[in-house]
Amino acid sequence: MSFWTDLRVPAQHEALIAFFDCNWLRQYAEKTSDKLEVMAAVAGYFTLTGGIIAEAGGRLIKTMGDGGLAVFPADLIDEGVLAFHQVQEQGEAWFARRGEPVHVTVRMDVGPVVFGMVGSPDAEILDVLGKAVALAHLLPSTGFSVSPTVFRHLRPETRKLFKKHTPPVRYIAADDHHPRERAPE
Repeated sequence: MSFWTDLRVPAQHEALIAFFDCNWLRQYAEKTSDKLEVMAAVAGYFTLTGGIIAEAGGRLIKTMGDGGLAVFPADLIDEGVLAFHQVQEQGEAWFARRGEPVHVTVRMDVGPVVFGMVGSPDAEILDVLGKAVALAHLLPSTGFSVSPTVFRHLRPETRKLFKKHTPPVRYIAADDHHPRERAPE
């Protein structure tokens, strides 16, 4: 039985939480009159990124415009981080092939979360709630940021992808610029 098999009943698990976005959709939608083309582009991007996530053992929980929320079981934390390096690299390459330079931003935390079905009767979707979700969402990033908790769980070879950034302590991709602080939403 896989991690994802029985999540129709609310359950608590340790999980890696990842938010990713590219802040592309609003500008693209404004300059593109064919809204079906806009939807096709969004669908193509999430087909690519969702496939990368699923192949590594994670799950794209939901999309929000040009951003997404994905989860990996905590025992696949290195696989999740490496998959999101692919999401970032392949997502940016996908947009570049379309003639649209885009930078994909990733923010990650790990911790206890609750999975459950939410929404209208007969139209519920899987969702995830918990402090790790909120912390990942608010983590400042100009490229790829992981919380100190994620960093401590990584294997030494995966840790080499990051450098320490303070204050507050978080780890960002070795080639990223220092992120600006995000205001709480």
